[in-house]
Amino acid sequence: MTVIPKKILKPKRPENDDCCGGGSCCPCVWEDYFNQLDLWNEQQVKEKLDNTLDKTD
Repeated sequence: MTVIPKKILKPKRPENDDCCGGGSCCPCVWEDYFNQLDLWNEQQVKEKLDNTLDKTD
């Protein structure tokens, strides 16, 4: 059985007032945003590489 990976949508940047600025939230909305953005960016690189390899076959 082939597992199809779930496509990650580009995360929406939090509004400036979504963060309390107190530094006590775990995780902070910014940490979550940047973690999701990293995953999305990795996915974009992989898709571009896969598309490039598909065109050369």
